[in-house]
Amino acid sequence: AGELRRAAEVAPIAALQSEYSLVTRDIETDGVLEAARALGVALVAYAPLGRGLLSGAVRSTASFTEDDLRRRVPRFDAGNFERNLRLVDTFANIAAEFGTTPARLAIAWVLAQGDDVVALPGAQSVAQIEENAAAADLSLDAATLARLDAIFPAGAARGERIR
Repeated sequence: AGELRRAAEVAPIAALQSEYSLVTRDIETDGVLEAARALGVALVAYAPLGRGLLSGAVRSTASFTEDDLRRRVPRFDAGNFERNLRLVDTFANIAAEFGTTPARLAIAWVLAQGDDVVALPGAQSVAQIEENAAAADLSLDAATLARLDAIFPAGAARGERIR
């Protein structure tokens, strides 16, 4: 947060790119999001699907190639991954209640964090791009946001976001 404030004194900053999702909420607890907002800096949230974890599609790490970044993400390590999947399964049940996918719900949560937050999801296919874009049409009320926050309060995901 202090580095952001010092950088803004040198030159105007329009946006800050940081990892942000239901499983990576560090910027809420370390003051970065608050500082960005105080300075009028938008947040570009990368990895809003928690590096695929929140998509519900990653059920095993066995298919990760040797150069897959997730091999260096402790959240995907044995033990951590299985516990995190239990959280994701609860999350997926809420998505099903809404008649949507976990990926759409995860991105919609990021977008619901404020008009100053933009989601930057990755995609490997046209279908994923279309699914990601459809998240903008999903409106989450305060009760739903509270349910999601109860599943994934800051620090709920086991394992660091990267080594």
